[in-house]
Formats: sequence, C-alpha cells, structure tokens
Amino acid sequence: MPDQLRIVITGATRGLGLALTTGCIDRNNIVCGCGTSESKIAELRKRWSMPHRFDVVNVADDRAVAAWAKQVTAEGPVDLLVNNAAVMNEPAALWKVPADEFDRLVAVNVSGVVNVIRHFVPAMLERKSGVIVNLSSGWGRSVSPEVAPYCASKFAIEGLTKALAADLEEHAPGAMAAIPLNPGIINTDMLRQAWADGANGYPKPEKWAERAVPFLLKLSAKDNGHSLTVPGG
Repeated sequence: MPDQLRIVITGATRGLGLALTTGCIDRNNIVCGCGTSESKIAELRKRWSMPHRFDVVNVADDRAVAAWAKQVTAEGPVDLLVNNAAVMNEPAALWKVPADEFDRLVAVNVSGVVNVIRHFVPAMLERKSGVIVNLSSGWGRSVSPEVAPYCASKFAIEGLTKALAADLEEHAPGAMAAIPLNPGIINTDMLRQAWADGANGYPKPEKWAERAVPFLLKLSAKDNGHSLTVPGG
C-alpha cells in the first residue's frame, strides 16, 4: 500500500473509532469517518479539515451508506476500510433481551458491516487493491453470560469476514485482504456497559491505539482470511 493511506473508519466519533482516527491522522494518513451523532461529527470536522471528511451516517441504513460511499470514492481510492461501528446489548440473559434491542444490535453489528462492504468494496476490487478490517471481539471467539446478542454478532463477523476473504481470493487472487480483528479488551463505554466492575483494569482507547494503529497500517494481502488480534490485546 502507499505511504499515505486513504482510510475509511465507521463509528469514528468515540471509543476505538476515535482513537483509530486520531492515530491514523497523526501518522499522516487521510481518514474518512462516519458516526450517528451530528454534534460529534461537527467536532471532528472542526478538528480536521479536508482532505479528511466526516459524515453523519447510520451504517444500518443501506441507502445512507450507499450515498456516503459514492461521495467518498469519488474523491479518491480507499486503501483501508475499517468496520468498527457496533453497539452492545444491555446485560441480560438471552431470553430477557427485547426483540427490538436484539434486532437493532444485529442491524448495526452485522448488517451495517455488510452494507459498508457492499458499497465500498466494488471500487477496491476494480483496482485489485485494499484491505478490509472488520472488528471482531474476544466475544466473537468465546462467550460470557448476559452478552449473547453481542457474542452472536461478533461470531457472525468472524464467519462472514472469512467468507469474504474467500470471495476476494477468487476475484482478486493475492491482491486484497479481509481480516476479522479482535482488538483485545479496552476500557470503552461499551465494555463499561457490559462489565462495569472490571473495565478500569484495561487500557483506554488512546493507549490501545498506540499499538493498534501501527499494526493496522502494516496489514496486507498476505493476511487475507486470518483471524488476528492486536498485539498485547
């Protein structure tokens, strides 16, 4: 990949997404990010002007993602696509999780990832170049009580990313990569929601990004289909 990458990051307004955005820009890359909060997107636009861009987009809305992808790809090629946007269920045994809460989580954590892939990857395939990173979780490879919906969504990310990797190998052999990435355990709002008592024992997103960003920027076609974990995570 080129020395200066053009990077798309979903869920860029807080937590891991904001830490990745900051770290990537600090390393002289261009970031196109999205989030659902108008006020937080306005803050990002004030902090970083063009060629960076930040837009209000709900990844669960396929039409909104399509319009966003059209604008982003018209401005230049995407080298690295990071599907980070996700939500957590309120901790509860699975049979106590309301249907609308479960549906919303799947819409963001699974369908949202597919929507972004659907509208960004074709342009990457035309160039036969690019890396797609879908953030998984330790809860996409193991389970805990009261987080079944989140576990289900991240197990889905593992499977669909590996299947996407097989698609890429068929259509652009040896040229691209799709990688399910476990970021490790980080002290985010999401972790505190699921595990308030233990979250403070883990690094905050800004500290985590010091390891995660260089790791992300080095990913390449040789990593296609491998389930990876951020070092130290």
